[in-house]
Amino acid sequence: MQHLIRTSDFTKEEILNIFDEAREFKRTKNSKVLEGKIIITLFFENSTRTRSSFEIAAKRLGAEVVNLDVGTSSQKKGETMYDTVANINAMQPDAIIIRHSECGLPESLIGYVNCPIINAGDGRHSHPTQAFLDLFTIYEYFEGQTEGKKIAIVGDVRNSRVAGSNRRLLPRFGIDVNLVAPDCFKYEGDEYKQFDTISEIIDDMDIVMSLRSQLERHNITYFESLQEYARDFCITTDLMERKEFLLLHPGPVNRNIDINDDVLKHHRCKVLEQVTNGVAVRAAILKKLILNY
Repeated sequence: MQHLIRTSDFTKEEILNIFDEAREFKRTKNSKVLEGKIIITLFFENSTRTRSSFEIAAKRLGAEVVNLDVGTSSQKKGETMYDTVANINAMQPDAIIIRHSECGLPESLIGYVNCPIINAGDGRHSHPTQAFLDLFTIYEYFEGQTEGKKIAIVGDVRNSRVAGSNRRLLPRFGIDVNLVAPDCFKYEGDEYKQFDTISEIIDDMDIVMSLRSQLERHNITYFESLQEYARDFCITTDLMERKEFLLLHPGPVNRNIDINDDVLKHHRCKVLEQVTNGVAVRAAILKKLILNY
């Protein structure tokens, strides 16, 4: 049985096959390939894009989706997560999709299930399906020619699970990863090049991935205002005019903090295309994991 906990769970060949399936899904939109299958979603953190993207993908493949209301689940009665998942597994679903604030929790549940587990985000650790849809967007934009491309991942790279998954995935496809953050958000490691402002490296970049500041993960106020942060890290019209690069963001976008309003309308800003691609990529992943089980 195959699970998706981190991007390394799929080989490069498997990822390219998923991209082929995603392209086909974008053309056809609907299929009955998962008719009769039941998928459980367990979201212990707020989500708009990821949860709805998985649900739409599953339903367009013919599957039924059951959303467990974690606010009224037996977790509130003292049941452990492991017992919760074991009981859900006893109902014989075909896949379980889980998001949780605790790093490593989805992986720790593997021994309690007889179906694929898909990690929809665990704490600061990993968000593999987001990284795959980001790479797919890059791959389509550059028509598969990703070798030697340079990306700047900008913002709270320390706490972002999106940054974590992408910095591990993208180099496998020849993309040079550069991290741009204030000192308080810098990655704690030396395997990636790190910079203090986006303007100092923008002229060398082919791709910019702006991140949302993970304010809910901080117990300290690092900036007097978000505008102070934006001075060095917001993607502006001036930057878009200065260098031709592809602009990505996992959402939700803090307007005029992460990306300026006008830039969100720019033809090289692919934020909404990422959302479209997310449904297609997640459909391909669901098909792969459930039918190969």
